[in-house]
Amino acid sequence: MKTDSFDFDTIVLGGGSAGYAAARTLAEGGLKTAVIDGGEELGGLCILRGCMPTKALLYAAEVKHLAEHGDKWGLKIPAVGFDFQKVMARKNAMIEDFASYRRKQLKDGRFELIQCKATFSDPHTLMLENGKSVSAQTILISTGSKVSPLPIPALESSLPWTSDDVLKLQRLPESVIVLGGGPVSLELAQFFLRFGVKTTVIQRSSHVLKPFDEDMITPLEASLRQEGMHILTDTQLIDGGIKGGKKFVTFKQEGKENTLFADAVLHGLGRQPNTQFLNLEKAGLDVGKGHIQTNLQMQTKVPHIYSAGDCAGPHEIVHIAVQQGEVAAHNILNPESMKSMDYRVLVSVVFTDPQVAMVGMSEKEAKAAGRQVITADYPFNDHGKSMIMEAVHGSVKLIADPTTGELLGGACTGPMAGDLIHEVAVAIHQKMTAAAFASVPHYHPTLAEIWTYPAEEIAESIT
Repeated sequence: MKTDSFDFDTIVLGGGSAGYAAARTLAEGGLKTAVIDGGEELGGLCILRGCMPTKALLYAAEVKHLAEHGDKWGLKIPAVGFDFQKVMARKNAMIEDFASYRRKQLKDGRFELIQCKATFSDPHTLMLENGKSVSAQTILISTGSKVSPLPIPALESSLPWTSDDVLKLQRLPESVIVLGGGPVSLELAQFFLRFGVKTTVIQRSSHVLKPFDEDMITPLEASLRQEGMHILTDTQLIDGGIKGGKKFVTFKQEGKENTLFADAVLHGLGRQPNTQFLNLEKAGLDVGKGHIQTNLQMQTKVPHIYSAGDCAGPHEIVHIAVQQGEVAAHNILNPESMKSMDYRVLVSVVFTDPQVAMVGMSEKEAKAAGRQVITADYPFNDHGKSMIMEAVHGSVKLIADPTTGELLGGACTGPMAGDLIHEVAVAIHQKMTAAAFASVPHYHPTLAEIWTYPAEEIAESIT
């Protein structure tokens, strides 16, 4: 690729997980590459305001919870207190460590880093906010996502927090209403709950974590309610605001209007692509609130423009963003031998306690597609290692082709589900049958050996 008529071979818009993965690959492939990042801080959502800081807080809450319930194991632990300032300081220190490493990577000279916002002026050219312009033969858009507007404008008058605001808290509220039952909402709701905050979750659908099979969510909801969380499902948000110094949310449930008051409201109703400032129409791309449309090679309808990460979708998950960035970069480098994304092994994890995870096809997806499948499950309350741990909520489930026995999906609600699900991910990636999976030796007693029971059940039913 020649840069005779362009400033760069490739420009990457955004230096988050997808953008950095792409830029690194492009630079290693010998292309003159620039990364343009207009964020307030370098690092991307996962490091700065997403995966890492929230998990640091969740782990602190988990340790506190275990200490408070030491009597389950015969342990006499004095009253467990906490210093919220230290909890947040530990999180901040860890995030600065991660972020500083990413900053060094972005500034190590392999590619040119331009820290400012940019907009398209034509399909090959970007106008920088300093008035200069830069051009490239190919461009990758990886500008991430941002919090979606509330579906009912009146709710804005309740001055709701976003997850960004929670990560900056200096003190805890006495009560909080969480709007939405998605992964971030539930994780932060349990964090608040375990630090003594009266917590209510308001969810529109019949159960939280809507993409998951209901049988995997029922034990999670039961466990959260047992801890003291109020979960309201099948609701319709109507209004919100501030009255008498308290924030309120009005919603309809079973035909009746209800109003709840709390010290804080958390907006957890999703995110949207962060692309509105790009002038995509100047690049020949569709303008809208949805994801930038790409094919499996991460190309947009303008062949030399690619997109990856949260702004491209269809799954806003960091490891998918990295894969998309690497696939896009490979295809820019090798237009004659392109690679495609494989969403067959899509892993999703929710870091509540118990954790919830799935990979591949869910049972509800199979039914919606009219595909015949065979399933088998096994509960943690009958599994040796989880019983030792007093972690008995939930189960594991495998989904397979009823003729061949090939594994198509798996789900887990229970201890360390986010780690356990990767056994099934490897099996699906390698197109293993249930019989082959069941034949893999598993050490006893471990959590991982629980997978052998549903695998054996499926294998026996087919043979």
